Amino acid sequence: MELVFLSLLVLFMVLALMAGFPVSFALPGSAILAIALAALSGWLFASDMNAYFYQGGPIDWLSSGVTNFRSLYWDVERDTLIAIPLFVFMGIMLQRSKIAEDLLVTMAQLFGPIPGGLGVSVVFVGALLAATTGIVGATVIAMGLISLPAMLRNNYSKSLACGTICASGTLGQIIPPSIVLIILADQLSSASDQASTARKALYKASTGEISMPSQFDITSASAGDMFMGAFIPGMVLVVIYMAYILISATLRPNTAPPVPYEGEFDRGFALRVVLALVPPLTLIFVVLGSIILGIATVNQAGSIGAVGATIMAGYRLGAGKRNAFYPAILALVSIAGIMLVLSQYDLNIKNVRDGDMLGLLLAGVFCSALMAAVIWSTWRTYVIDDTLRGVMIETAKTTSMVFIILIGAAMLTSAFRGFGGEELVKEHLTSLPGGFWTQFIVVMVVIFFLGFFLDFIEIAVVVVPIVAPILLSDPSANITAVWLGVMIGLNIQTSFLTPPFGFALFYLRGVAPPSVQTLDIYRGAVAFIVLQLVGLAVAGQFPALVNYLPYRTYLTSDTAPPPMNPRLQSCIEEYLFDEYDVRGEFIRASLDAVRKQDLSYLPKDLGRELSDSFSKAEATFDLVAQVRTAQAALDEKAQQYRPLHEEVRRLQREMRKLDKLVAEAERDISRWSRRDNPDADLMAATQIRVDARKKERDSLAAQVPVRWKSEHAAFTALLDRHKKALNKYRNNVDGAYEPIVQVRKQIVQLERLKKVTPLIADLQSVIASADPTLAMTRIKSVERAVDQVDGASDVRSMLAKARRQFRGDPDSGKSGDTYRDKARQFLEQSKRNLAAQMAWRTRASSDLLPALTAYNQAIADNIGLRLQERLSVAQAETVASCQAHHRDLSLSF
Repeated sequence: MELVFLSLLVLFMVLALMAGFPVSFALPGSAILAIALAALSGWLFASDMNAYFYQGGPIDWLSSGVTNFRSLYWDVERDTLIAIPLFVFMGIMLQRSKIAEDLLVTMAQLFGPIPGGLGVSVVFVGALLAATTGIVGATVIAMGLISLPAMLRNNYSKSLACGTICASGTLGQIIPPSIVLIILADQLSSASDQASTARKALYKASTGEISMPSQFDITSASAGDMFMGAFIPGMVLVVIYMAYILISATLRPNTAPPVPYEGEFDRGFALRVVLALVPPLTLIFVVLGSIILGIATVNQAGSIGAVGATIMAGYRLGAGKRNAFYPAILALVSIAGIMLVLSQYDLNIKNVRDGDMLGLLLAGVFCSALMAAVIWSTWRTYVIDDTLRGVMIETAKTTSMVFIILIGAAMLTSAFRGFGGEELVKEHLTSLPGGFWTQFIVVMVVIFFLGFFLDFIEIAVVVVPIVAPILLSDPSANITAVWLGVMIGLNIQTSFLTPPFGFALFYLRGVAPPSVQTLDIYRGAVAFIVLQLVGLAVAGQFPALVNYLPYRTYLTSDTAPPPMNPRLQSCIEEYLFDEYDVRGEFIRASLDAVRKQDLSYLPKDLGRELSDSFSKAEATFDLVAQVRTAQAALDEKAQQYRPLHEEVRRLQREMRKLDKLVAEAERDISRWSRRDNPDADLMAATQIRVDARKKERDSLAAQVPVRWKSEHAAFTALLDRHKKALNKYRNNVDGAYEPIVQVRKQIVQLERLKKVTPLIADLQSVIASADPTLAMTRIKSVERAVDQVDGASDVRSMLAKARRQFRGDPDSGKSGDTYRDKARQFLEQSKRNLAAQMAWRTRASSDLLPALTAYNQAIADNIGLRLQERLSVAQAETVASCQAHHRDLSLSF
């Protein structure tokens, strides 16, 4: 019965959309009707409202709806969606203030004389508008009104002109900042959590181990990650579009002839190009650059973009007036002043010093001036053509539409899951032959065809929560959420071009002249749909195009993980093993040089640890060889073991599904048997199904090859051998480098130790005559000073023993000044320990430290890399390039 109501749910949604109901009402309305019918039917025919639900019931659905509503609007950790109104405001403001129009006209004049240049300029402007506005309708309409007549007037092919404008307008869906990417990031965040739970359950079921290693977990996605991941594929699409237009102009000159510029390429033209091009490019750099460089979050960057668009609109709306650029100039001067002050002063209010007061004053002045510039520009947008009011109304409409659809989609998805739709989809996808890539292609094909009928938001918020956890949890591909999101985003982009309901086609049809037929628009769109699918295939074939920038930014940011992070080890070791091959001789020479140093005067423990670290450094190369040998054996075994592993794991998954169905059916039988009048026929029929499934399960178990246990044990043994070799290598290099760090730290703290010497000498008189309480306080303060010196614990311990002699009532149980004598003895021992510390550190600072420093420089970025605070930029780039490729983890599951 669950399938009946699941079908009704889908039917209600389709009928509502076909009848013209708004999406924001069609999605939740379909869910409410289906849930109500299922609950009513269960109450009437089975005396249980939950009877016809796969899991939970109407109460659980309502609870889930409340949870989704709260997480959307009140969860402070889920603030990604705040960026939507900010970027929408930025885009509409630039469009309403005609900055986008200026850019389009100027670029057309600049590129027009080249064959196909007018089309290339449309693509170029489309990319710029995508990165500044992100509003498809506004971009297509603007370019349709301005460029289409110019292209037709200059004998451009109607289909090529229409296709170029429509496709360029849709770039706003994939080139950041994009609303689609923000929504996908929000949906994929939840999907990643579900996929992580599913993968951990799979790991436990497959291996029997309770916890899954962190390096096997899902890599989630934030809006900033999605922006960076989509940037290069977006540029690839731009290049593909331009290449197509130029090739078409070359092979068929009559389709895209050159358009000569009637004016002069003089200083005035250059100024117009600068004014049209530089401000949008600057805004793009500031908004996206602040995200990529880790300076600002997506929400902060959206705020910057909204303010920047307002300032730009201020001077554009005041064009022709003498003071048109005054607010923009004031803003630029203020920003330059703030940056200058920041470079000269520490403006942390909590730690402000007397010398920073001038900086704070100047910063206040410049911030006030910047605020004045923003208010001035905002006032202009308000009083000139009522621009601000229109922008605010459009922003509110668009944002409300997005958020209402998100709520409705959450309700629909919860109902879909309640009727077992998610399990049905999962079972269908996982049963397909060919593994992950078959599943992925099927999902992409379904999304592509849904694009013929549904809007991008509907696809993102309805389809993604259902299929993304299934695809992300598969360890055989081990894809990242960013890559999946960008692939879906590229696919969704085609929904704007696919007839009959492609929105870009409707937008252009609305502004195109009568001479352009609808068939011309469709014909032109088809070519660019193919080009978009080519771009999709390129991003799918080369995942590094998507993954590299997010990883690189993460590994070079202020919050970058240390090299010790388990998820980085595979790529770091791949990098280091190559480094050992290249720099092995240099490392050995540095080791031989430092080994010649006399260590006899060092404290015994320290000397022994340092000597052992040299031995471990020398052993590193043999351990690397052992890891490589273990890896080669594992790879060789994996080739012949993989087919068996995949087949058996497939059988075991089917067996687990049957076990789950049997357990659920037996629970139903037990529940029905407790009723006053149980349905004997229903219970008997269910028991028959249980017996049949048990037989099917036994049949599957019989298909497991006899050699499975021995082959699996052999492969697991090689896997364990490889893990042990890696752990031995890692423990060895940590042990080889850590003593170097500690000894160098102790030697360079000689000056700090010298400052402690007079403090300890002053304690002589304190111990001799001071009040016991005062003596304890003074000694404790000196202990704290000694604590700041690494390796001086023997000095501190004697001071602590001296202090403890003054505890309690000195006259009770102690004769005369015995406690002061004992304290004096411990103080003398502390002085002797201090003298010994001073002696070896003084000698080491001149004899050992130079050699140890040279040795540290030789091994810090290889043997000692794991113990560094962060990767260097070059190392981060190498590791990011490695991490950007997907790795098959299925043999570990």
